[in-house]
Amino acid sequence: MDETLVSQGKIRSSLYLAFNRDQWAQRRGNLDIKLSADDVKKVLALNDKITESEVRDFYFPITRLLDISINNNRNLYMERNRFIGINPDKMPFIIGVTGSVAVGKSTTSRLLKTLLERINPGYRIYIVSTDNFLKSNARLMEEGLMERKGFPESYDMQKLIGFLVDIKSGKSSIKIPVYSHLKYDILEEKQEIVNPDILILEGLNILQIDHSKTANQIYVSDFLDFSIFIDSNVEYIKQWFIERFFMLMDTAFRDKNSYFQKYSRFTREEALETASNIWDSINGKNYEENIVKTRYRAELIIEKGRDHSIEKIMMKKL
Repeated sequence: MDETLVSQGKIRSSLYLAFNRDQWAQRRGNLDIKLSADDVKKVLALNDKITESEVRDFYFPITRLLDISINNNRNLYMERNRFIGINPDKMPFIIGVTGSVAVGKSTTSRLLKTLLERINPGYRIYIVSTDNFLKSNARLMEEGLMERKGFPESYDMQKLIGFLVDIKSGKSSIKIPVYSHLKYDILEEKQEIVNPDILILEGLNILQIDHSKTANQIYVSDFLDFSIFIDSNVEYIKQWFIERFFMLMDTAFRDKNSYFQKYSRFTREEALETASNIWDSINGKNYEENIVKTRYRAELIIEKGRDHSIEKIMMKKL
């Protein structure tokens, strides 16, 4: 392996503090949020797994840390504007949740939304997926990018950046596109974001920067107030992707409106080969080329084991 890459890896990892389960659980302080087994079940993605004790030991401290960050951010914003001498509008706090396909981004986003709502019942909290800013299938086909869906170039970055500018500028009502995983395309309908206090932005490439661009380039990460990267051994993630594919064969793929309906008729052998090929040629490739390289740009890294359970938390020192 390239010695420069090894050296950079050591430098990056040295910027973080690592916590095992017991060490991290101590950071929840006196935070005690009532959460039932049904509450936990509602936030789970198709083949994700999480226990009530894991929520308490890992996600309670994360929620406490986020709440501290939100309050400090608001106080700093107010003081800076008093210093300048202007009457500030509300500044929404943006949390970025990223990582590979099938690693549990949606579950984490929904869980954090639920927990933050419990301790801040008056807040308006929204989850927005960057999938809503994918280019339409027609445009992807026109640009020859259908097989690159999910890669950075498949997103309408101008539209996504424009949305984040509107959020941070305090615009009271914003309508954005809606992506359907069932139809595998952008729909005609819109999602409306109204007076948000907190926005959770969930997506694959939100921490990515492009060194080939000019110095004046604006990136999604410029708008994030806190970022979380969810990761695991790539072989585990591939297995989760394949498991999810099998589950979808028996559920969503059977829907007559599903873009992937043909997969519901596959044999188990055909499904295994297809899912594995999709991972190797698209999702796994995107992970290696683009996503995992942004891991050390996150404030917090969640590391999962083979069974989806969290094994370690890494928190940036600076």
